[in-house]
Amino acid sequence: MELSNITLIDSFFLVGLLQETRFPELLCAAIMILYLVAITSNGLLLLLIATDNRLHVPMYFLLSQLSLMDLLFTTIVAPKTLVDYLSGQNTISFISCGFQMFVALTLGGAEDILLAFMAYDRYVAIHHPLNYMVLMRPKVCWSMVGVSWFLASLSALVYTSYTMHFPFCRNQEIRHLLCEILPLLKLACADTSQYELMVYTMGVTFLLIPLSAILASYTLVLVAVFHIPSAQGKKKALLTCSSHLTVVGLYYGAAIFMYVLPSAYHNPWQDNVLSVFYTIVTPALNPLIYSLRNKDVMGALKNIIGKEPSRPKW
Repeated sequence: MELSNITLIDSFFLVGLLQETRFPELLCAAIMILYLVAITSNGLLLLLIATDNRLHVPMYFLLSQLSLMDLLFTTIVAPKTLVDYLSGQNTISFISCGFQMFVALTLGGAEDILLAFMAYDRYVAIHHPLNYMVLMRPKVCWSMVGVSWFLASLSALVYTSYTMHFPFCRNQEIRHLLCEILPLLKLACADTSQYELMVYTMGVTFLLIPLSAILASYTLVLVAVFHIPSAQGKKKALLTCSSHLTVVGLYYGAAIFMYVLPSAYHNPWQDNVLSVFYTIVTPALNPLIYSLRNKDVMGALKNIIGKEPSRPKW
C-alpha cells in the first residue's frame, strides 16, 4: 500500500457504551454517580491515612497508593466520557489519545505490581509479626511503590511509542471507551499482527507474574493462619486478607478477560462493559471494600470528625 496516497488520521472518535446503548441517559447518570463515589471514597481514604497516626503503618501506606492509582485511573476516563456525551462531541486528538494510553497503561501496570507487594505485606505481617516493622520499614515501602511506578511507566512508554508510530488511515472510530492498544491497532494501515502477538504475550506475562506472587503469598498466609491458636486471631487475619483478595479478584478478573483471552472471544460491546468496570466501577468499590469492615479505618473516620483520639503506631 502506498502511504503517500493516503490521508493520515490526526484525531479519532471514541465510540464507547454511551454511544451504543439504548439507554444512554441512564448509563450516563450511573457513570456520574460512580465517579463521584470513586473520587469521594478514594479522596477520603487518602485523607484519613495521611492525617491519622494509627494508619501510619505499611499496610495503609500501600493502600493509599492503590487509592491514588484508582483516583487517577477513573479521572482520565470518566470526566471525558461524560463531557463527550453531554456536549455531543466524542473526538480525541492524536496526541491526547497517546497521552491517555500512556497514563492508563502506567496506572494499570502499577496497580498490577502494587497488588503483589500488598500480598507480600500480608505475608510478612502474619508470618513474621515480630519483625514486621523492620522488614516493612519506610524505605522498603517506598522502594515497592517506586518499583511499581517505574516499571509500569517504562513499559507504558514503550508500548505507547510503538503503537502510535503506526500510520492510521482507516475508519476514525475507536470502538472503545478509551484509547487502548488493540482497538487502536484495528485502524492501522500496516501489518500489526506480529506486534499484536507480542502485546498479547507480554501482557499475559506482565499479569501472570504478579498474580503468581499473590497466589504464593496467600497460600503461605493461609497455612500460617490455620496454625494461629486463637479463633479471634484467625478471624482477624482472614478478615484483613479477605479485603485484599476481593480487590485482587475484581482487578484480575477483568484484566484476564481483557488481555489473556484470545481475540476470538472478544467483541466491542463486552470490551466496553469491562472497560467501564475496571476504570470506573472498581475504583469506586475498592475503598469501600477496604474500609467498611475495617475497624482502624472507621476509627480514623470517627477521629477526623472529633469523636475519638488517635494513638500513633508507626
